[in-house]
Amino acid sequence: MHSLTPRVRLFSRRLPGHTVIAVRGELDIATTAALRDRILTLLKDMTTPLIIDLSGVSFCDASGLRLLVGTQRRARLHGVTVALAAPRPHVRKLLRITGLDHAFAIHATVAAAQRSHAHAPHSSAA
Repeated sequence: MHSLTPRVRLFSRRLPGHTVIAVRGELDIATTAALRDRILTLLKDMTTPLIIDLSGVSFCDASGLRLLVGTQRRARLHGVTVALAAPRPHVRKLLRITGLDHAFAIHATVAAAQRSHAHAPHSSAA
């Protein structure tokens, strides 16, 4: 676990064939810089598909969306695919309204994202 600010925490774990980054708290202008730095550090050595668990995100603004898009772009440079898992209804709505639901593979659970990535070629969902 990495407590980046009092308002956001990041957990990372490796599962067979995947890396999961779980974000807990608020994704906003006050938290995304620290998150971005930590995620970029994790991406440097990553070779497995990445699942971003959004189930613990209580708030997300444009900065949070920019973080997700930037993470996906950087992951692609490393040949890593990105899927989003378990976004709460307000985050799912934000992804839909902005059209980002078409740029990401979005799954109801981390387990569903694992199953989907296990059967998909290693290419991006965008």
